[in-house]
Amino acid sequence: MSDKVKQVMSALDMLTEDTSVPRNIRKGATDAKSKLAGKDPIDVRAMGAMSILDDLANDPNIPMHGRTLIYGIMSQLEIISQSR
Repeated sequence: MSDKVKQVMSALDMLTEDTSVPRNIRKGATDAKSKLAGKDPIDVRAMGAMSILDDLANDPNIPMHGRTLIYGIMSQLEIISQSR
């Protein structure tokens, strides 16, 4: 697993452990992490995780710091998906 993927996984862990973020957002972050840890090619996994995170970022109940973190993670996933 590359360093960038490990960084993204760590950021997703931060999001899942943040109790100020609604439960559905934390569950979505866990789902995105599972998608990223799958067996598909890395670009497919990254795009799948980005799709989940995009839905979460558009949730009206997410606090601003959570949305900012999600956008940062999506940015890193974009780089990972294009590095193949």
